[in-house]
Amino acid sequence: MSNLGREEALRHLFCCRDEFELSERRSMESPSYQDFCLKPFTSRSNRKAFGQISQTLIPYLLLWWAMLQAAEISFWLTPPFLITLSLFSLRSFSLMHDCGHGSLFENQTLNRIFGFLLGVVNAVPQLSWSVDHAYHHKTNGDWQRYRGVADFLSLEEFQNLSLKEKKIYAMVHHPLMAVPGGFYYLAIKPRLDLLIGIISPKNRTWGSREEFADLCLSNFFSLTAVICFGWCLGFGLFLSLYSIIICMTASSLIYVFYVQHIFENSYANPSHGWSPMRGALEGSSLLVLPPLLQWFTANIGFHNIHHLCEKIPNYNLEACHRRNENLLKNVPVLRLTDIFSCSKYLLWDSDNATLVAIPSPN
Repeated sequence: MSNLGREEALRHLFCCRDEFELSERRSMESPSYQDFCLKPFTSRSNRKAFGQISQTLIPYLLLWWAMLQAAEISFWLTPPFLITLSLFSLRSFSLMHDCGHGSLFENQTLNRIFGFLLGVVNAVPQLSWSVDHAYHHKTNGDWQRYRGVADFLSLEEFQNLSLKEKKIYAMVHHPLMAVPGGFYYLAIKPRLDLLIGIISPKNRTWGSREEFADLCLSNFFSLTAVICFGWCLGFGLFLSLYSIIICMTASSLIYVFYVQHIFENSYANPSHGWSPMRGALEGSSLLVLPPLLQWFTANIGFHNIHHLCEKIPNYNLEACHRRNENLLKNVPVLRLTDIFSCSKYLLWDSDNATLVAIPSPN
């Protein structure tokens, strides 16, 4: 080989090495929003949306009918129906969540109509819930502004409590409290919020007339449905069955939220220096679920992608995740078996920007 050829070969070798090192440095850095391919997956389909609605509400109604037939024979025949109904109720909530983001149907009017209807299934006023949920998306990872679904205290705030208050805090945030807490969240809180807001305007939870109207209409339809079904079937039977379904659905929602946002080394920054991108990639997890549960939760396990762009409908989340998988190699990956290990992170350590467990008493 001539000297000229050798010099060209060396230049090519060094050039390739420099490009490789640059590529390695880039792969170690956090990706930016522009690095992701998201927009093609924001396209919505009314056909898919109506398909998902019918695949959810029709089985839900048929299961209620079958369960009532079984209950006439023996109440002890109802547990399999209750479990399955709670899963369809969970899916109804997940689709309502998509409607709140305006991402299920092509048309915003359809999103509002079916979001309202799906909210009534779980006795949830959809619009006010969606407004609160939008705040979660806006502040995810900024623990100075948003303390999670359970209103966590900071470590400093906890240390300033009395011993009795610390015990109460630990008890209220115990994982098993998701069952009564979930029932309160779905069955009682929407009615209580409306009542308190009417009696005491300064404590109103709604921020607009539209929210107030939605709150009133949702409560009216939910209570009317309870009265009608209770009158026809017997209040004792209907309320006991519906309460069990609500408890199971709500506690499942709380547990899923935990493994999506409350885990070891979750991004938990003060407002100053907070990064929305890190909130999506490090403050949300990739929740690996069995295919059946992935269907019932409407693909919400792909939570990093959902927080990067909430306009992506659930039926496009998995494809979007696959398309951007090379940028999601370092995101936290969790499973349902991690629920109880995650549930110990009940305090926000603002000094170290992390979630911590309640310290052992000295």
